[in-house]
Amino acid sequence: MTITSAQYINHSSSANNSDIRLSPKPPPRVWNSIDPPFKGYQSPPLGGYVQSSRKTAVVIDNGASLLRAGWSFDKSPRVAFPATVARYRDRKINRTVSYVGYNAYADATTRGQIRNAFEPGTSIVGNWDVMEGLLDYTFASLGITAEDGGVGRPIVMTEPVANLGYSRKTMTELLFECYSAPSISFGIDSLFSYRFNKGRHGLVVSSSHTATHLIPVLDSKPVLSSATRLNWGGFHGADYLLKLVKLKYPTFPGKLTEYQTEDMVRSHCYISQDYDGEVASFLDWSGLEDRDHVIQYPFTEQVIIEKSEEELARIAERKREGGRRLQEQAAKMRLEKLVRKEQTLEYYKSLQEQLANQTKKEIKRLLDEDEFKDEAQLERTIQDLEKSIRKARNKDVGGPENIEEVEPSYPLLDIADENLDEAGLKEKRHQRLMKSGYEARVRAKVEKELEKARIAEQERLDNERRETDIDSWLEERRAARLTLLQRIKERDRLKADLGNRKSLASQIRMKTLANLASDQPGKKRRRGGDDDNFGANDDDWGVYRTVATGEHSDDEEEEDLGAGLKGVEAQLLKYDPSFNENNTLEAQSDWTQSLVHAFLRGPRPFDPESQQEAHQIHLNVERIRVPEVVFQPSIAGLDQAGIVEIAAGVINHGLAKEQDQISVLGDIFLTGGNTLFTGFDERLKRELRAALPIEAPIKLRKAKDPILDAWRGAAQWAAGAESNQRFVTREEYQEKGSEYMKEHNLGNATAA
Repeated sequence: MTITSAQYINHSSSANNSDIRLSPKPPPRVWNSIDPPFKGYQSPPLGGYVQSSRKTAVVIDNGASLLRAGWSFDKSPRVAFPATVARYRDRKINRTVSYVGYNAYADATTRGQIRNAFEPGTSIVGNWDVMEGLLDYTFASLGITAEDGGVGRPIVMTEPVANLGYSRKTMTELLFECYSAPSISFGIDSLFSYRFNKGRHGLVVSSSHTATHLIPVLDSKPVLSSATRLNWGGFHGADYLLKLVKLKYPTFPGKLTEYQTEDMVRSHCYISQDYDGEVASFLDWSGLEDRDHVIQYPFTEQVIIEKSEEELARIAERKREGGRRLQEQAAKMRLEKLVRKEQTLEYYKSLQEQLANQTKKEIKRLLDEDEFKDEAQLERTIQDLEKSIRKARNKDVGGPENIEEVEPSYPLLDIADENLDEAGLKEKRHQRLMKSGYEARVRAKVEKELEKARIAEQERLDNERRETDIDSWLEERRAARLTLLQRIKERDRLKADLGNRKSLASQIRMKTLANLASDQPGKKRRRGGDDDNFGANDDDWGVYRTVATGEHSDDEEEEDLGAGLKGVEAQLLKYDPSFNENNTLEAQSDWTQSLVHAFLRGPRPFDPESQQEAHQIHLNVERIRVPEVVFQPSIAGLDQAGIVEIAAGVINHGLAKEQDQISVLGDIFLTGGNTLFTGFDERLKRELRAALPIEAPIKLRKAKDPILDAWRGAAQWAAGAESNQRFVTREEYQEKGSEYMKEHNLGNATAA
């Protein structure tokens, strides 16, 4: 979709801020677009497997963004990498190679083969081959080298709220059958984070990469029946920003990628405390240079060799000298041509005088020598030469070029055809054509004078109507101006469409060209068919007008719309007190007045010839629009309530007892990477205060580390005595099947 219209800033406010717009701005602060997240060789962590025992658990935070893994005695995960694998056949070594995590971004070949383990936008595993590759890499990075080829250690893995039974069942089979895990346990990542931060009663607000969950917790036990999901997370925010940028810059020369937009969301977006008010004034010129963030993509600037003043002066002098020489040569050629014409005229006049006293036979011989058919042709040639010589002399001395045309005589038209010989009949036809041409010129001259008189009369009547009824006259002028503006927009839109090969106008042109030489339009032409006879009929050449100006064009579209608009605006400027210079199209086309320019290019002029500026992305309104979707999902077309409405519904309707509601409101806990936006906690607390009873005690806090606390909580739980009876052992799996799971207060099935 291409932006084809423009809105302009209110002139009452722009007049007050003209100094701000035109004042010199400091150079913009530029953020470079990030490179692919390839980290090169990373030495694996050492000593973990040696320090572990058979009761030490491997803790895996199986996130859709990053997979983190370590041992239950670690303070932080030992490995963390994206849940992606690039696998392809390398022809050089004739082997299938796999690149996992950050290594999948090594070069263009690996980046083109990247596959994610999860379904797009969800935390549900959809590609189990990729998942197996991720687990292989995880266990190898942790240094697990069991003799039987298995893991040999218990495994604690996080999963999303309300994980699908098929997904958990398949993961259970994979860990037991492929890796010979002695025991496994699953838990919800946000509840692990809440436990690590010593929460007991509260509302867990987890906004992560793929979704936002709200889970009430009472006495360390989640009320999963009241848990609610908002289908929006960091992945959706990055994808939404990518769509907005592509819509904003449809012809952007650089390549936009998901990891670059994820970085833009993390680095440049924030939560507005008053979204409606701030978005209305975000593009105001005052302070726009600070609010507008410029992202620079790689570019290659054209090298322009600048010339000194002396060189420019020499080039200009050479051009002037060349122009003088050309003028002298043209004048010399005109003089030589005039001399030749005068000599030819003298010769023809002498020939005409010589023919006066000759016989018919001698006259025919003399005329044939100079290739004349008869004396009438000689007379016409002499008249044409005299007219051409007079015109050339008047042009040289600065006289009028238009010479009064004398009405010629046509004596043969009054003589009957039977009284003329063959030569006379031919001359009579020629005189008839000459008379028709002369009469056509006279009619055109009369029509031109009549048109001038009509225009003068129309101007007189228009002036009288303006003097008698100025209000209706001004309304007509305003309507005429709006009509001209609309036609100019349509013309510009058509030009833009013709430049886009996928537009309807371009498709019509291509269809016209494809059917030019076909007698049966719509049928494909086949090689070796009938001969191409396009152009045999005069109607065929009318197609070029259609191709050049469009199917629905007419002569009116060829007139100068700009001149007509300037004339109407000049009348309005003279007689309409409410119309000033700022209302003219020329003033509105100024970039300092354009709201679209501020949106696309910020508060500075744009040079379309600069490759640096062409490869820049300006983030302004998007900085608050993208994260606002959590509070107003309808902005992105999401048919769900916002996080505040969901939280109020969970508290008011999901918890029956008033004491439970008070306990939950006393500890609203924020976790997940999507809660790291500046102002997220302040905005949530303020809007919750407005949505809940005024006497309700609201206390809100954020996790110590909203990203890593889920893994740390899982490691802490796995190392404690509480988890000993919550693992599904291999024997229980073989006896009860892969769908068997044990209940605990941090999983999808809570203990009674």
